Amino acid sequence: MSNLPTTTRELTEKQQKFLDNLIETKGDLKLSAELAGYSGNHYQVLRSLKHEIVDLASDVLAREAPSAAFKLIEMMKSSKAVPQANVKLQAAQTILDRVGVTKKEKLDINHKITNSIFILPEKKTIDITEGEYTEVYEQT
Repeated sequence: MSNLPTTTRELTEKQQKFLDNLIETKGDLKLSAELAGYSGNHYQVLRSLKHEIVDLASDVLAREAPSAAFKLIEMMKSSKAVPQANVKLQAAQTILDRVGVTKKEKLDINHKITNSIFILPEKKTIDITEGEYTEVYEQT
């Protein structure tokens, strides 16, 4: 069973195996290609499955987002020194940023109108007696 979301295009059995193996090999493209049965240049496979690989990477990051969030909380609450705290903190923040969990800046624009005035442009009178015109006669 595939761990991938359904795609809009049909994949060959080899292509599907390649994508499944990417998860099992933790992103090793060359090994994934070999396990799927590709020989030689695995960059051709990479080029043909570019969009599916990017989708897969997004799914992997989304799967790790809860772990990153809990790591941030753990580091925040820890009274002990955390080894490599800056590196872990930055990695957790990066994962959360990439999956869309970021601090949000809100701009609150409230404008309450109680009594409003709508100003119209000045009216101009049109004199239809002045100007050039041609008389039209009815023919019977």
